[in-house]
Amino acid sequence: SATAAVDPDAPPPGTVLTRSHSGTTHEVTVAADGFVWRGTTYRSLSAVAKAITGTHWNGRLFFGLARRGAWKGAR
Repeated sequence: SATAAVDPDAPPPGTVLTRSHSGTTHEVTVAADGFVWRGTTYRSLSAVAKAITGTHWNGRLFFGLARRGAWKGAR
C-alpha cells in the first residue's frame, strides 16, 4: 500500500512544512498517504524536494527536519 512507503518519522498528517527556494515559498502538507505539494501527492519528502529544485535532495534536510550528520549512517 502507499501508506507503507510513507516516512514513519514524518510529522503527523495535517502538518504543513514551509520552505523558501529561489524566492518562492513552498508549502507541503503531510498526508496519511504521502506529502501534498501543489495538488500532487508524493511518496517522500525527497520526491517533493526534487520536484521543487530539479535536483536530488534529502527531503528531511531540505525541509529542516534533520541536520546533516544528525542520524546514524548519515553522510
